[in-house]
Amino acid sequence: MELFTSGNQSQMSTIRKWIDESDVYMLILGGRYGSIESTSGISYTELEYDYAVQQEKALFAIVIDENALELRVKQYGTSVIEKDNNQQLKMFRDKVLTNISSFFEDSKDIKLCVHESLSDFAMDKNLKGWVSADEVTNSQQLLDEISKLREDNELLKEKLIIAEKKVSIPDITTISNKQNEEIINMLNSIEVKIPSKISEKEKEVIDSLYHIFHSQRDKFVLGITNQIGSTDLNSFLYFNVCPKLQIHDIVIHEKVPGVQWRRFSTTKKGNQLLAYIEQKELSKKEKEVLETRS
Repeated sequence: MELFTSGNQSQMSTIRKWIDESDVYMLILGGRYGSIESTSGISYTELEYDYAVQQEKALFAIVIDENALELRVKQYGTSVIEKDNNQQLKMFRDKVLTNISSFFEDSKDIKLCVHESLSDFAMDKNLKGWVSADEVTNSQQLLDEISKLREDNELLKEKLIIAEKKVSIPDITTISNKQNEEIINMLNSIEVKIPSKISEKEKEVIDSLYHIFHSQRDKFVLGITNQIGSTDLNSFLYFNVCPKLQIHDIVIHEKVPGVQWRRFSTTKKGNQLLAYIEQKELSKKEKEVLETRS
């Protein structure tokens, strides 16, 4: 919910898109009803759930046991229970329990239920995300293609260097560049909390979405995945930064054929933005050199 602002109509579109791209919808329902969508008066969580049901997504729910909830109230106070929309929560809970669901008392129950449920779903070959063994792309063929692409890439780099020497730096005052400047200003205005474990200052810091995108541009262009064993930095970029960039069509969330993980990578708009930034920096350096010589 940190990705959205109240009343932003695009937030439900983004939520629906994420659900459409998912193979299984899982709901963990505790003692709170959640943030309310202003137009419908229904919580975003319930709207998500209803949409997943409408789309006939494979789904399951884990609902907190009432006795366990009472114990949590004694331990943590009334902040763990719903105060304003108790009746709506009860109706939502009753609705959820009519479909595939189970109860949990603590995190161990949740882990067990997730493991068992996903294992069952993994055996369902009718899921859209299922890739059978005979559909997996030959790895050697992929390696050969990657090798060929690297050779082509090196050749293109050489041609680009030659071309840059022959042409002057183009004017950067076009309409499209004005739009790029507006995107840069917008990304600069969005703050992101960087956890201490990946911060160079070894403490939680706040940085702009633009600076993160620019400083980690190589990772975004090559693609950031949710593969098991990813670094803390990759996981932070995948789960905390990429969704924010996706809202502005800077990156796209895509399923990679032949594997089970997903990838965020730059869109055409994102690549054009990076090209504009590099062009602008090059122009600035050339200008500084000319001023120094004069």
